[in-house]
Amino acid sequence: MVLPEKGLSNPLNAKLTGSGTETVVLAHGFGSDQTVWDKILPHLSHHFRVLTFDWCFSGAVKEQEGLFDPVKHSSYEGLARDLISLLDEHDLKSTVFVGHSMSGMLGCIASVKRPNLFKHLILLAASPRYLNTDGYEGGFGTAQIDQLLASIESDYYGWTANFASLQGDPLTIEVYTKCLRTMKPEVALPLARTIFLSDHREILGRVTTPCTIIQTANDTAVPNSVAHYMRDKIQGKSTIEMIEADGHFPQLTEHLQFLNVLGRILGFEYN
Repeated sequence: MVLPEKGLSNPLNAKLTGSGTETVVLAHGFGSDQTVWDKILPHLSHHFRVLTFDWCFSGAVKEQEGLFDPVKHSSYEGLARDLISLLDEHDLKSTVFVGHSMSGMLGCIASVKRPNLFKHLILLAASPRYLNTDGYEGGFGTAQIDQLLASIESDYYGWTANFASLQGDPLTIEVYTKCLRTMKPEVALPLARTIFLSDHREILGRVTTPCTIIQTANDTAVPNSVAHYMRDKIQGKSTIEMIEADGHFPQLTEHLQFLNVLGRILGFEYN
């Protein structure tokens, strides 16, 4: 497929690989880039067309200053509109969307705006709200989030090492640290505020696209209770798949388990 000359595809390093009648879209989360799918992509490409890209906030995007708009991207709405534009550029409809971390909610928002673009949402380590509140365990108290944001602002590169160290095995920590450090601090701080202080629980009741919520047994950022909360609140059919692993990046730390789950959802064998 020839990419459009104008639009988001080239700036966001969008790549369409593989073959098949169905398209899977892989969307990374905060601080990372499309390389987090490197262990998954070759297997999926045997069975599907696969769209990968880097969000405008990623350090892998060369012209970040021109793409990341502090106003437009101060909410998930702006990023969800970028996702819709990207799918439209490739004339993609009825896709399987795999959204890691914050991208899970971006997929939910986009599916409410344009349900015809999505056949199935796979929400990997996703959360509609990270802050604890009455009757809801998001995983972080107000003081913890205040400290996190203060650390990003005062010593970004020191914070990246500490934050990445919570995410899994040594290789995952190395990969994530490298990605975080290519991200500009002036982008990371407002985006972190948006992520950790926002509340998107209301959108779940408007999601009619079938969803599969994938959660690790011990996610350092998202308690298991969040997965059950999402399943109960999503309007469309939704199920939970658990991966017996620690950390927030099962596509890196336990990619074979993750592929097994994807195979059950999408109907393929990866080996």
